[in-house]
Amino acid sequence: MKTHRKDHSERRDFLKKALAGSAVMTFGGVLPGFSAKSYKRVIGANEKISIGVMGVNSRGLALAQNFALQPNSEVNFICDVDTRAAEKAIDVINKIQGKKPADVPDFRKALESKDMDALVVAAPDHWHAPAALLASKAGKHVYLEKPCSHNPNEGEMLVAAAKKYKNVIQMGNQRRSWPNVAKGIKEVQNGAIGRAYFAKGWYTNNRPSIGTGKVTPVPQWLNFDLWQGPAPRKAFKDNLIHYNWHWFWHWGTAESLNNGTHMLDLMRWGLQVDYPTKVSSDGGRYRYQDDWETPDTQVINLEFGNKCAMTWEGRSCNGRTNEGSSVGLVFYGENGSLQIDGGNSYKIFGLDNKLVKEVKNDIEINARDRMNPSQALDAFHFQNFFDAIKKGTPLASDIDSGHKSTLLCQLGNIAYRTRTTLDIDPATGRIKNNKEAQKLWKREYQKGWEPTV
Repeated sequence: MKTHRKDHSERRDFLKKALAGSAVMTFGGVLPGFSAKSYKRVIGANEKISIGVMGVNSRGLALAQNFALQPNSEVNFICDVDTRAAEKAIDVINKIQGKKPADVPDFRKALESKDMDALVVAAPDHWHAPAALLASKAGKHVYLEKPCSHNPNEGEMLVAAAKKYKNVIQMGNQRRSWPNVAKGIKEVQNGAIGRAYFAKGWYTNNRPSIGTGKVTPVPQWLNFDLWQGPAPRKAFKDNLIHYNWHWFWHWGTAESLNNGTHMLDLMRWGLQVDYPTKVSSDGGRYRYQDDWETPDTQVINLEFGNKCAMTWEGRSCNGRTNEGSSVGLVFYGENGSLQIDGGNSYKIFGLDNKLVKEVKNDIEINARDRMNPSQALDAFHFQNFFDAIKKGTPLASDIDSGHKSTLLCQLGNIAYRTRTTLDIDPATGRIKNNKEAQKLWKREYQKGWEPTV
């Protein structure tokens, strides 16, 4: 479906606003070690960035649509192990951009194409780091959905890969680029509530039971071997795909990394800390008796020496809101508190609990842009990614930062699984003096699928 010239003009106006807003988070200069000559394909200033999307069943489909809506990128490759998901995505993208993307089920084949500039990784969590590493080796940039890794060792590998290949790797914690969220974080950092010393985040939902799965033949529409990829092989069960894998440690990373990553990332950003000194976690699978392995109720506590602390509460199966929001966080300081909910807004309260300031979402979109509000906000993150590729603009969420935020959740899960309080080296983020916990720093891989830098 072709767009009219007026549509293009209106979309350009929106993107000008988006780029102006993204300046809130970026601080000029060039990425360390960045050189356009490092890449196999140099992208011209006016050339559209060619995108491949790996995993298009749910979040991946939304990402593919949004990248196709951007005037300076084009989705040319759809990669999915589910033929039904791939066919749907190809049809949707064709209608948006008037050009049909190639159907390449195995993303590794797409990486061989010199016509791909960047890979969007939206496959299950166990594929995130391995796919990003392969893309980096192939000379591609990477937009990597959160969490950036399945385990801490993979996160360290990604940081090493970005240094080695000098490609752009942006993690998809898109709230870093939402203008008013960034303004709220700046308010915290600039002392709007005095010295901030504690932050609390949360996520709530009413997820149903996943039941007890049965071993059944693999559906003919699914390449289950490629779906498992680097994970050691397990039998196919009828309650695993496409979403319930989140709740199995073998492939998923629990609600803490599924949704907690966003809030813990913002808390770490606002409090201006890197690695904690102590981590503990409590919870369990309380709501239902089924195959769900990870906790449906979890609290993660993190201490950062005597500077500050933070906590995250996840309730997957009880949607009672906190502070009137199903997802959000609050910073607490000497002179008040600042609350950021799930949207592009924030509130400041005094110590007397009276509202001092409220900043509401002010991003306007035109219906002809064919974006919904969430897509419009996420476009800021995409444009920052594109600017990093073309201009060397600093990323809102580079892989070093993404790894640090992901690690907070992973340490929480390790503390939960070992039922111990972890002592952490604040210089490296590594676990100290706990052999049982250190075993969970990395995982085993299917022979022949081991990721490397």
